Amino acid sequence: MKIRRIYAVTLRSLYSSIHSLDKMTDAFYWPMIDLFLWGLTGTYFITTSENPTPILHWIVAAIVLWTVVYRAQYEISGNLLEELWSRNLVNLFVSPLKFSEWLIGFLAVGIIKSIASLAFAGVLALFLYKFQVLILGWRLLGYAGILLMTGWALGFFVTGIILRYGTRIQAIAWTIVWVIAPFAAVYYPMSILPEWGQYVARLIPITYVFEDMRLVIQTGSGNNINLLYGFALNGFYLILSYIFIRRSFSAVLKRGLVKVY
Repeated sequence: MKIRRIYAVTLRSLYSSIHSLDKMTDAFYWPMIDLFLWGLTGTYFITTSENPTPILHWIVAAIVLWTVVYRAQYEISGNLLEELWSRNLVNLFVSPLKFSEWLIGFLAVGIIKSIASLAFAGVLALFLYKFQVLILGWRLLGYAGILLMTGWALGFFVTGIILRYGTRIQAIAWTIVWVIAPFAAVYYPMSILPEWGQYVARLIPITYVFEDMRLVIQTGSGNNINLLYGFALNGFYLILSYIFIRRSFSAVLKRGLVKVY
């Protein structure tokens, strides 16, 4: 792998994002809307609760953290779709660019944009609800790592499917994270899910992030086992999803890249 080619993929994607109103809106508008809607809902809840502060902080912190996993996933699958829409995929891979360099470039873009979205949402949460995301302390880095890895695993999986079946199933790029959201206990404790739903939740790495986040806000300390489970599950899913996307790309090469369009 060559660093300069990874840098070129990253820079190209960042330039495209900066000059695209759609991409800038997606990165900052939706977190802002979520904070307004769910934050106001949380504000209403606290008027009917005996212990109001944790409820609002749980909701706001969940919104801020959720932006990371969505951003990480979409930067992989969304960038592939853009290459397919513009019919540019063949042009990329007739160059010396390697598949691994292409992927790493998208991972780098995902990290940069996730940090930007997280910072924006964090500042907005402080301004609107006086919630400081930094109260999570060093665990915030662990949370971000788990959320990024889950987003990457989902991104690899979605990209592999799109490579195999083309843009006719492109909607999966926007919907996949919302499929797992009800089981990831983003806005509520895992304990309120039905028993079968809790079994599913335990298989989702980011469930442990949101469970631990609520524990930190309520008690001031978390459980390191949650972080361990999150990273362990992500490592397993990343290996599987990378094998899947690699085999999908190899299968496409045998048919010809133009067959993806």
